[in-house]
Amino acid sequence: MTIASIALRGGNTSLRLSSAITTAFGSKSSNWTNISSQRSFSQSVPKAMRFVQFRSTVTGGKQRLGVLSEDGTRVSDISDRYEGDLITFIRSGASVDEVKALASKASAVAVDSVELLAPVTNPQKILCVGLNYSGHCEEQNKPIPKEPMFFSKYATTIVGPHDNVIAHSITDQIDWEVELAVIIGKQAKSVTKANAMDYVFGYTVAQDISARDWQKLRNGGQFLIGKSMDTFCPLGPAAVHKSLVKDPHQLAIKCSVNGVEKQNGSTSELIFRIDDIIERVTQSITLLPGDVILTGTPAGVGMHRKPAEFLKPGDVIDSEIEGVGKIKNKVVADS
Repeated sequence: MTIASIALRGGNTSLRLSSAITTAFGSKSSNWTNISSQRSFSQSVPKAMRFVQFRSTVTGGKQRLGVLSEDGTRVSDISDRYEGDLITFIRSGASVDEVKALASKASAVAVDSVELLAPVTNPQKILCVGLNYSGHCEEQNKPIPKEPMFFSKYATTIVGPHDNVIAHSITDQIDWEVELAVIIGKQAKSVTKANAMDYVFGYTVAQDISARDWQKLRNGGQFLIGKSMDTFCPLGPAAVHKSLVKDPHQLAIKCSVNGVEKQNGSTSELIFRIDDIIERVTQSITLLPGDVILTGTPAGVGMHRKPAEFLKPGDVIDSEIEGVGKIKNKVVADS
């Protein structure tokens, strides 16, 4: 397996993130357990379908849209036609061939010379599914749910793949939850499971950061504030087109804090799969291009450890999903 080490620069901090750009996500040091690493993608699928939003001094700090080179070291800027915005691009209905043609003609810059932003920065909706991994239910001694539990986060929670997470002063119970995020590719209403995946554009890595006291004990037991504090949804590093992900329900997923592994699971544990989620939601809610669905988290969150563990300023969270990528976020004090 080949892993491209991508150097990312944000502000005065230089971070190195490992981005999987071939058949699988991992390395000799990744320490995936009980999950096959022998998966592969069709060789006929174009590789230039990993979309990033970025900015640099060359762009005057303006948000741009680009596609990663196959080795993950360069970004080709395709912004001019799409206003530097992934959602505008998705709405355009541009074909794979059009993207390849634009990328081949576009000026390419080194990834380590730009600041990567979240691949989606202003979706109309961020929809989340709770208790959607069997292991996460087991660690809480809760039965497998018969129906999915939906909640939402605000778009102001979104930060980039190596941006900071604020330890807000009103909480001391901040927790991690690595999740596979689905990006919607076209308007979806009253969709059936049989064609639900046609409405998916691609995937990215997410952290559903949660203030457990506000989620569970305060605000009348409603999740909104505990889930929607600023910076509580790191996304990235890229929006990986669905054509590059052979089976989103067979991906290794893990999270570590300060280099110590906390979560290590597989999307095969999903109780309600992506097609089921889309069918259920669109019976009453219209999904729009660029909307994001966080599909749930595996076992290993801090709240249910013995004793409980919570994030504090100075902690570094690494979140990664096989074939999709890796993000790294530092927890900082509330200023």
